[in-house]
Amino acid sequence: MPPGGGGLARGKAATILDARNRPYDAKGTPALTDRYLRTGIFLAPFHALDENPTLAIERDMELVQHLDRLNYHEAWIGEHHSGGFEIIASPEMFIAAAAERTRHIRLGTGVVSLPYHNPFMLASRMTQLDHMTRGRAMFGVGPGALVHDAAKIGIKAAEQRDRMNESLDVIVELMEGKSVTRKTDWFDLTAAQLQLQPYSQPNMEMAVACARSPVGAVASGRHGIGMLSIGGTSDDALKAHAANWNIYTDHAQQNGKVADRAKWRIVTFAHVAPTREQAFEEVKFGLDRFTQYFTDVATFPILPPGITDAAEFLTKEGVACIGTPDDCIRHFERLWKGSDGGFGAVLLLAHNWADWPATQRSYELMARYVHPHFQRQSNMPRQQSYDIATSNRGIYSVQSQAAVETEIEKYQAAQSKRAAE
Repeated sequence: MPPGGGGLARGKAATILDARNRPYDAKGTPALTDRYLRTGIFLAPFHALDENPTLAIERDMELVQHLDRLNYHEAWIGEHHSGGFEIIASPEMFIAAAAERTRHIRLGTGVVSLPYHNPFMLASRMTQLDHMTRGRAMFGVGPGALVHDAAKIGIKAAEQRDRMNESLDVIVELMEGKSVTRKTDWFDLTAAQLQLQPYSQPNMEMAVACARSPVGAVASGRHGIGMLSIGGTSDDALKAHAANWNIYTDHAQQNGKVADRAKWRIVTFAHVAPTREQAFEEVKFGLDRFTQYFTDVATFPILPPGITDAAEFLTKEGVACIGTPDDCIRHFERLWKGSDGGFGAVLLLAHNWADWPATQRSYELMARYVHPHFQRQSNMPRQQSYDIATSNRGIYSVQSQAAVETEIEKYQAAQSKRAAE
């Protein structure tokens, strides 16, 4: 199990509190004292075309440092090579630098596009990164999201998923210390074996990106590694994610692996401010450019034709939470319920909808007021202690005052005795 606890709830229901520890109606979704939902981001990243790219990448690094200070558990860094917005080409390089600037947060490739790399060389690089980060690196993989990237190196879209599976099978064997001899139409390995054992024990954590198709669920389940659900969080998307987890479970069992919900991560959108009105105002900074990029360049648009108010549509459909910490709690509870059994981590897609100060504040508000609700109700003992103290204040105050008065009387009696002598 990854550090930070699992995601599957197996305990007694507890009182559900809002971001300020006040009871609220969760419509049948219980908050559980033994539920621990890890938190993190999925950093593609997305940067508008008019921004200085050098400063944009530096701000991505500063974001990871900010999240490390706020006790976020994970940051997954993407690999993209075209389209103009997603400008990190090597997540391994970014992670190596980020590891030197952070203390606790785990850093994953989110994801490496397997068809673009020789599996032996990639496994070697990731094992080195495992050592350099002292086990904080994670190995996320996928077929490649942007068809533009694949086309530039002569890979057809129809080939990407088969190549991902061929590469993943080899990489898993290599990471287990095996010698691999295998020839395909795109790589040829002869007695390939890694020269380093993994730093992480028993092995480096791995995960496969899974959108709407079952390919990622089948691959991750077959190997018993993590699943990254990245296809949105509308009602239909959550049903698809839950169905993919069932597929994962089936293929894990068929291959003698354990289907551990702690290894399942769901990616969503959120921007939080002190009020809903402020949150909606803040996302006017970059939301329209973000949605336009998905319409013009990315594989799947996130807005259907004819939508003029992106913020209203995304919140109404459950794709995003734009609101207060309390709204974010309800959004995460909805994801939990939609998963049909729980999951291990919620990852926020880093979107730059708001400017930098508002973005930093959003992550801080979630860390302060949302995360405790999903991490074994970590504020509940404090609330219980406070309630006990307030309910007994009358008794304790009387006892304390009586003790003070007794000491005063004792002191005065002693003074009087000395004066009389």
